[in-house]
Amino acid sequence: MQSTLIWPVLAGLTTLAFSGLLALWIVKQPEGNAKMKEISSAIKTAAFAYLFRQYKVLSIVALVIFVLLGWKLGWVTGIGFLLGAVASALAGYIGMAVAVRSNARTAEAARQGVPAALKLAFRAGSITGLSVAALALLSVTVFYWLTQDLGAMIGLAFGSSLISVFARLGGGIFTKGADVGADLVGKIEAGIPEDDPRNPAVIADNAGDMAGDTNGMAADLFETYVVSAVAVMLLGNLVLPDFANALLYPMVIGAVGLIASLVSTFAVFGGTAKNVMSVLYRGLIVSLIVSVAAFYPVTKALMEGNGRFDVLSLFYSSIVGLLLTAGMFIITDFYTSKKFFPVRSIANSSTTGHGTNIITGLAVSMQSTALPVILIVAGLLSAFHFAGLYGVAVAVMSMLSLTGIVVAIDAFGPITDNAGGVAEMAELPEEVRAVTDPLDAVGNTTKAVTKGYAIASAGLAAVVLFASFTQELGVKGLSTSFDLADPNVLAGLFLGGLLPFLFASLAMEAVGKAGHAVVEEVRRQFREIPGIMEGTAKPDYGRAVEIVTAVAQKLMIVPALLPVVVPVLVWWLLGLQALGGLLVGVIVTGLFVAISMTSGGAAWDNAKKYIEEGAHGGKGSLAHQAAVTGDTVGDPYKDTAGPAINPMIKVVNIVALLIASFLL
Repeated sequence: MQSTLIWPVLAGLTTLAFSGLLALWIVKQPEGNAKMKEISSAIKTAAFAYLFRQYKVLSIVALVIFVLLGWKLGWVTGIGFLLGAVASALAGYIGMAVAVRSNARTAEAARQGVPAALKLAFRAGSITGLSVAALALLSVTVFYWLTQDLGAMIGLAFGSSLISVFARLGGGIFTKGADVGADLVGKIEAGIPEDDPRNPAVIADNAGDMAGDTNGMAADLFETYVVSAVAVMLLGNLVLPDFANALLYPMVIGAVGLIASLVSTFAVFGGTAKNVMSVLYRGLIVSLIVSVAAFYPVTKALMEGNGRFDVLSLFYSSIVGLLLTAGMFIITDFYTSKKFFPVRSIANSSTTGHGTNIITGLAVSMQSTALPVILIVAGLLSAFHFAGLYGVAVAVMSMLSLTGIVVAIDAFGPITDNAGGVAEMAELPEEVRAVTDPLDAVGNTTKAVTKGYAIASAGLAAVVLFASFTQELGVKGLSTSFDLADPNVLAGLFLGGLLPFLFASLAMEAVGKAGHAVVEEVRRQFREIPGIMEGTAKPDYGRAVEIVTAVAQKLMIVPALLPVVVPVLVWWLLGLQALGGLLVGVIVTGLFVAISMTSGGAAWDNAKKYIEEGAHGGKGSLAHQAAVTGDTVGDPYKDTAGPAINPMIKVVNIVALLIASFLL
């Protein structure tokens, strides 16, 4: 066993070392003039002030849960929870630390053209992506190597999931509260451009991109990776209890995907303003090719002679996961890119006012669920056909093995967004914005695409977790049948279906309150500080940061604890059958709500950018004003509520698994 585990450990350490070399290269790049350095420093200070305050809150919550888990379920499980929480927080910290040091450097590189700026932004994103995947793989592998305790692995998954929910929610409330407030007063009321230095909320807005999009996504994909790996190991142990490699196979699959992601970073180079997405996708294609070539020999070496599944069936299941990844990228790109009909239809509807923009945007968001769900169903049925539930688990792990390159493509987005903000605030020449603007527009699509990937993998991972839950019940001699004729099952099903809507509503409401507070502060500064609009007085950026930070920290607590408390209450009050119904309801409605929010929100955002490039009258037109309203609605959709549902689904399932494993 140890000889097999050494490979994922070596892959993880090699990838971290490579990420370190990339980081050294990043910090050696020029950061620009004094004004750019000042702006970048202000964004960094604001982002870390938020992050450290969030970690203070999380440390209290984590310590309380650690004590409860250790007392009730054993201290090894408690330590696993703490390790998962710390590693998830570390993944988010690394992602943000790199991003805040790359924004001004990307803006400076934009002076040399698209290839230079794209290279720097993608390499910075690669540090985040590769580090997240490597830390996740190392956490699972090393903890299992040291403990040989599958039950304690559930604690590891729980820790990473809980931190991810808080990071997604808190960061999302912070970034979108600042963004909404900045847009409503700056663009609509004052008529000044996005990222204008006269806007008191502009630093909070840019810092929010780092806290929400970079830190939040890093913690999210770390959690998805860890939870999926643990779920596959649990299911492998239950399905093939006498075949040790069933537990080790997912880790080696992860190691292969990690090295494939590392290799693929060398394929991303060159580019023009019109083909940035193609250049980024080149990296994804290379990682897919390398993975396909390596999965068969790895499957043959580890799974031959397992007594139940033939090697080809397991290999085909792994290919299903790769095809799902590619399919989710293509579908989400179609619904969120400016090149295609859905986004352009929203832009066109903006010409007749705010109401028609909202109506069309909602229609697109609902339609965007159909193809992804059909794809997920096809993938689930295909993998099940090849190797049953274990085949589905292998497909999930295959998807998550490409986390490194996927997060790299995602992290590219907030870095280029911030680079554009730095260029605007530092009043760099128009030719610099001519480089950063198309990169930013593509980055907006990449963020949506990777959220779609995360949600799809989360949906399949939740199915595997539910299967592990039912298998665990079977091992204990309890009923694994959830009959719809049972009123408790129906009650649980309805409560589970409700949970994503309630969770999303609380997240949206929090953004609304944060945005309201920012609007009031920006209006106050415009009113009380003479000379802001003339550029002769400097806004108080720090005050806006303080306000939105305080609101985000306060309002993230209740929705973040919902997926922990509700399954416990349902089990305690209504019983095990209701808990099973709850899990099904959460998975089904959560998948639809998350996809519609993330894709719809990104479509609204890119419709606004499409108009700002000159369509339908361009900036300042009535269509642009309507598009800004749509983007204001879409922002908390795509960056707060929608993506936070992803870890929420898995927290509910992991809490149920903890109940089944330790309390029954």
